[in-house]
Amino acid sequence: MDLNRRGFIGGLASLAPMTIAGHVWAAPKADARLLVVFLRGAYDAANVVIPVSSDFYYASRPNLAIARPDPALATSALRLDTNWGLHPALRDTIFPLFQKGQAAFIPFAGTDDLTRSHFETQDTIELGQNVGGSRNYRSGFMARLAANLTRVRPIAFTEQMPLAFQGQDPVPNLAIGNVGKAGVDSRQAALIASMYKGGPLAASVQEGFHVRDDVIRTVSEHMMEASRGAVSPKGFELSARRIGRLMREQFNIGFVDVGGWDTHVNQGGATGYLADRLSELGRGLAGFAEEIGPQWKDTVVVVLSEFGRTFRENGNRGTDHGHGSVYWVLGGGIKGGRIAGEQVAVDQAHLFQNRDYPVLTDYRSLLGGLFQRMYGLDQAGLQSVFPSGQARDLGLI
Repeated sequence: MDLNRRGFIGGLASLAPMTIAGHVWAAPKADARLLVVFLRGAYDAANVVIPVSSDFYYASRPNLAIARPDPALATSALRLDTNWGLHPALRDTIFPLFQKGQAAFIPFAGTDDLTRSHFETQDTIELGQNVGGSRNYRSGFMARLAANLTRVRPIAFTEQMPLAFQGQDPVPNLAIGNVGKAGVDSRQAALIASMYKGGPLAASVQEGFHVRDDVIRTVSEHMMEASRGAVSPKGFELSARRIGRLMREQFNIGFVDVGGWDTHVNQGGATGYLADRLSELGRGLAGFAEEIGPQWKDTVVVVLSEFGRTFRENGNRGTDHGHGSVYWVLGGGIKGGRIAGEQVAVDQAHLFQNRDYPVLTDYRSLLGGLFQRMYGLDQAGLQSVFPSGQARDLGLI
């Protein structure tokens, strides 16, 4: 269902209980709000929540590593604890939330899906079903969660209905749009080429633009496939306050996906492509927290991705498809300011298949533990949301 029409959206603020296909989504009884932010494309968690105590990290990433915390160096990691630091691009957005106890990070988190396929693993997470069995693509974990609760108002801030919300009861979806364009467009490229026309560099300039266009097209097509049409980080930054207003006033269970995280080439370190995307994501999340206002104290935001990336950088100054990741949990009422979940030393001996972070905290265990604390679900309710999943309370709520 597409709610991306100005007149209809304008009326959301005045909606009473909404009826969709005979199902009534009434105003929530409790103030608890949940937003799941899916980073499609598998973000490089090891360069965002950085194992600063690991010499192996610095040996494995000669071009990409973020410097150990140093107050005199603006491009160094921000200290989270003895072993971990945060990417400096999040200095003014997520780091202050961590310092206030409103953000926590869970390293070595992920799924038991070993395909390293964007599509397979994204489906695995959104469906929340057992790996290896037959999949029911009409039953997503967020739809099953909503079905177990009363007086909930779900919404997907996506172009198409995500698998996570596929279920018996239709859920509204609102496309929040994409933003972004090439630094030099075709008109500007033609003007530059005309400046060199007839000169000794004309052929080189023209060939340079052809090569650039081919590379941009190839990389963009691959990244768009991994992103599955998700909004760009810049688009999320510009729309996050709108999401915050809607969740403050009307909805209490939301899903949004953010693309652009498949960094095989020229990922960058303290600066560069990944750093720019993190800055946009951080500003979006901080803006959401501000806009939702007093409800922030009763809001939980979970940031996750389908898998992590290879621990060692590749030959193109990027990283490839991996396994374990780092999940984020944010909220005004959480017990944050810490690294949560089971941990191991970040060294070669503890890599999964000698290439990736291992998964020590299953995504279903983490989410199940949060849902149990947020909504008081009993074991039967938890099993209906995540069949065969075992809820794990990490003490975040």
